[in-house]
Amino acid sequence: MAFHLRSISLPSRPQANEAEQELLSLGASISSSNTISTMCDGLRRLADIYNGVEEIVGLPSNQVGKMLDGEMECSLELLDLCSTMQEIFVEMKAIVQELQVALRKGDDAAAQAKIQSYSRLAKKAKKHFKKTAKKATSAGCRMVMLLTKAREISVSLLESSVHLLSKEINMPKQSLVSKAFHKKKAVVCEEEQLQAIECNIEDLENGAGHLFRKLVQIRVSLLNILSS
Repeated sequence: MAFHLRSISLPSRPQANEAEQELLSLGASISSSNTISTMCDGLRRLADIYNGVEEIVGLPSNQVGKMLDGEMECSLELLDLCSTMQEIFVEMKAIVQELQVALRKGDDAAAQAKIQSYSRLAKKAKKHFKKTAKKATSAGCRMVMLLTKAREISVSLLESSVHLLSKEINMPKQSLVSKAFHKKKAVVCEEEQLQAIECNIEDLENGAGHLFRKLVQIRVSLLNILSS
């Protein structure tokens, strides 16, 4: 998935330039390496970018207020999405943990049920992105454009994370799980894979939580601008 960040002809500010370059770099990284570890790193980098954007938000401007209305609504949607994804990551991690228990006990029926629960949860997660607005805010000041692009990348990062996780444990793997009950070595191998998935989900959960807190801080700053 490609990301394009166009420059806006406004007075140059070092903070804005740096944030813009970081967004460009992050977008390129996501496009070139579609892995869970890339998504985890992307969420961390995005939170750092929002730190810089928050500093830009705090700079005085006579034009910003009127341009924020559209972005405020979209930012609220992103907050809701980020919170929802964090909750889904928690649920996914719990299912993976329960699947590991089922494997150790040799409970085939329970293992299959957990795989089905995981698949249903992944499908449920994907539906949330269809409800999330991805439209760009109309051209305005650099700060608003940075917020728009950061939001777009945030949504894409979370969506890609869910897509990748949905492929980690799916119905075709049932045969692997079934074989695991007949070969102790296979059980160990499968459990190691599940432990790795669990760690990845936990990283995404933490990344989404960190990003959520940054988004709250940004929103508070924007509300302060609108109320001033």
